[in-house]
Amino acid sequence: MNDLPTLPDPVVSTAKATETPPAPPSSQPEPSLLETLQQPQMLMIGILVLTILLAGQTWSSHARVNKLREEMALRLQKGDAVNAETGSLARSVQENTKELQAKVALLESKQQEAQSQQLALEQLYQDLSKNRDEWALTEIEQVLSTASQQLQLAGNVPGALIALQNADRSLSRSDKPQFITIRRAIGRDTEKLKALPSVDSVGVALRLDSAIAQIDLLPMLSDEKPTLPAPPEKKTKAKAGGKDSKPAPAPAPTSPWLQAVQDTWNGWSGEMWTDVRQLIRVRSVETPDALMLSPTQSYFLRENLKLRLLNARMALLSRNETAFRADLIAAQEALVKYFDTRAKSTQTVQALLRQVQSSNLAIEMPTLSDSLNAVRNYKAKP
Repeated sequence: MNDLPTLPDPVVSTAKATETPPAPPSSQPEPSLLETLQQPQMLMIGILVLTILLAGQTWSSHARVNKLREEMALRLQKGDAVNAETGSLARSVQENTKELQAKVALLESKQQEAQSQQLALEQLYQDLSKNRDEWALTEIEQVLSTASQQLQLAGNVPGALIALQNADRSLSRSDKPQFITIRRAIGRDTEKLKALPSVDSVGVALRLDSAIAQIDLLPMLSDEKPTLPAPPEKKTKAKAGGKDSKPAPAPAPTSPWLQAVQDTWNGWSGEMWTDVRQLIRVRSVETPDALMLSPTQSYFLRENLKLRLLNARMALLSRNETAFRADLIAAQEALVKYFDTRAKSTQTVQALLRQVQSSNLAIEMPTLSDSLNAVRNYKAKP
């Protein structure tokens, strides 16, 4: 290990010396005795020096080996400690790894569960969205169908307009381009209904109700004390100073007692004539059987007339022009035949019926087929 000079081995040198053949005699002179004695001494010194060097080398090597052993032992101890620490760390890492693997497996399972739930929620949302649209369209179809039926049966134009507006408002909330066709059809039907002429059904119904309420108060021809005709209106005197007016002649002067007698006679004769008129009355009746009605028959006649007017009211609400006209004509004929047409109340009822009869119900109502067909075609799509 140390760089020491290499000395020749004396044994090898001696062997080599013995093996060498004797030199041939030379012409040099033989060495002296002193030189012969000095050669072994030098050899011994060399051997001694070599031995010392070998001993030093051995001691140094032994010391170095011991030092290396101590260092190796220390390093082995440190290595064992490090290995122990490494083993403990490895075990803790393995435990942590197992825990992490368990947590990762748990997280993966939760992630898969969350993904499956998300997919289920998306599918549910799609189903709900689709079902919501289907429910909305089904509701709109039902509303439009009911409005169309009311429009055809009762001519309920305001109700149909409200149904169309509600359907368009419901479709506008979803804001989907697929509903544009349906909204266009609803707009066309709305314009058709707005273009129809208006009929005051409420006003006509109120007139009929007023006429029905007055039926029980109308005088009949068969009553014991028929109502007196209304007194004729007195003619107003012509104003003085007119173009065709003539001055009235001045009354002749009369005495006071003669004027009193004349006034008394006029009053008495007027009262007598009134009583006579109450006792004897001449009437021209085209149907004599109207005078022969009993009180029970009169009651049922009034009720029948009320039913006629109620039927006319129902025909008005259902837009049945034929039944409406027929009931009004029958009611007017009953008034003329069985009731006193000279009475003011009867004339008022007849005027109400003429006003009602002048109403035009013969209006062809459009259908909501465009809107209904658009909704049904959209629902029929896959």
